[in-house]
Amino acid sequence: MPCLDKPLHELETYAGTNPKPADFNEYWLRALRELDSIDPKPELILTEQIRPSNSEAFDLTFTSVGGARIYAKYVRPKNPSMAHPAILEFHGYAGNSGDWIDKLRYSGEGVAVAAMDCRGQAGRSEDVGGTTGNTLQGHIIRGLADGPEKLLYRSIFLDTVQLARVIASLEEIDAARLATNGASQGGALSIACAALEPRITRCVSVYPFLSDYQRVWELDLAKDAYAELRTYLRSFDPLSKKRAKIFETLGYIDVHHLAPRIQGEVVMALTLQDPICPPSTQYAVYNNIRSKKTPFVYQDFSHEGIPGFADETFGFLTFQN
Repeated sequence: MPCLDKPLHELETYAGTNPKPADFNEYWLRALRELDSIDPKPELILTEQIRPSNSEAFDLTFTSVGGARIYAKYVRPKNPSMAHPAILEFHGYAGNSGDWIDKLRYSGEGVAVAAMDCRGQAGRSEDVGGTTGNTLQGHIIRGLADGPEKLLYRSIFLDTVQLARVIASLEEIDAARLATNGASQGGALSIACAALEPRITRCVSVYPFLSDYQRVWELDLAKDAYAELRTYLRSFDPLSKKRAKIFETLGYIDVHHLAPRIQGEVVMALTLQDPICPPSTQYAVYNNIRSKKTPFVYQDFSHEGIPGFADETFGFLTFQN
């Protein structure tokens, strides 16, 4: 097997490098308390874009931290007499919630789907701003200069929780059967949501982003999706005097630190030739999960589509097995 990172036997025990802040758990407890104080005021409007025969499709908006209105595509089966499971879907970095038709593969099986647009990216969610510094392709480091409470991904992680709360509150949803699903940034948000919302019982994560930032730096892979790490460190810490503090602050939004909080069952796809989300950073997430988990290891695959994985996880996500 070609080796991009550590050998497989070392990856299987690697637990991460990026420092975890001492008050990490308190930080997220405070954040969740802030979310508790926000009335989401959800609004569902039947979309004009698609009229499926066996499902109903809605534009969903709700309020999250900072007063931002967050958008999601919501598709539910046409069967109001029963409570349905639901999948919360999250997209890749700089993307959006995708096409409506992608959701019908699940709603046709009796499962509702809510696909969220991340604030400040290519969808319809609001980005209310309010931080200093770089905002060009810089969501990881957005707010870093203003302290951990201002980190943009704090807000985005909380948006995923607010989405879960809104969907769980709908009368057609069985709140005991909630799942998360995503790849890359979506894989990270799938982990974050499952970690911060204990009602998530199933989680699928494919080569998660936003993990073990210091390891990315040490591998000299702070490029592509992680390029903003290099830009920030070169621009704001050229003599490396604040390097340790910077990585510690990024530890608040590092999903490998959130992973131990997950209570539901997790299925992960790990790609061992991935130069964008390096294998060790993926394993840092997987190895810190303490709940029931199953790895699908793709030794010859990079940051790309994985043949057969959607089929492998279909029954899991639709609560058929």
